[in-house]
Amino acid sequence: MDLRLFQWPRAHRIIASRFPPIQLFERLAADPADWDALAAVEGLTNPRLRQEIGDISMVPVEERVAGPGASYVMAPFVHINPKGSRFGTPGQGVYYAGSDFETALRETVHHYESFYADSDQGLLRTEDMRVLVGAIDHQFHDVAGLPEARRIEVLLPDSYVAGRALADELRAAGSDGVVFPSVRNPGGESVGAFRPKAVGIPVQTKHLAYHWDGKRINRVFDYQIEAWREL
Repeated sequence: MDLRLFQWPRAHRIIASRFPPIQLFERLAADPADWDALAAVEGLTNPRLRQEIGDISMVPVEERVAGPGASYVMAPFVHINPKGSRFGTPGQGVYYAGSDFETALRETVHHYESFYADSDQGLLRTEDMRVLVGAIDHQFHDVAGLPEARRIEVLLPDSYVAGRALADELRAAGSDGVVFPSVRNPGGESVGAFRPKAVGIPVQTKHLAYHWDGKRINRVFDYQIEAWREL
């Protein structure tokens, strides 16, 4: 499987606005080696902060990133999806981003539709989202280079079994992550980084609102241009 340098000056990641920046990670002065102790002290006085910080023991000290915007990179590794993801078991954090806005949009719309359906969100609702843009300039393993039969298995739309198996092999070999053809936006690419320092710290650009009609996300509101887009 090929290891290639990927250079995307504007990789896009879209997250729910309800998740605020984690202030412990945003500080410039705090040494990441001290975060465990600081989190323990702050958690003693404020349980909400303990929940906000997440499990920072999941990230080795040498892999932690700090400063403005760092919580956007650290969050997927300290607040891990309990259901896992295509390249991560329920105990593994992965930072996902799309090579372009449309890829990030289509991927996240799919996953939020699954979330709403699983949680029986039958009523109309909207979800405010943040659009993050950051650089990718790193070597990752290229899923597109896999033999066809295995590539098809890894990219199955509704099964993550082969993707997780591949990710386990790559992690054991010291890989920093994968770049893979987008399953939800043909022609797009996505990155799945296995460590925070493999990606650049992004900045927030604009806000969106995903509209759930009870069955699917049927439109997106762009606050920047104040207009709805039908999906």
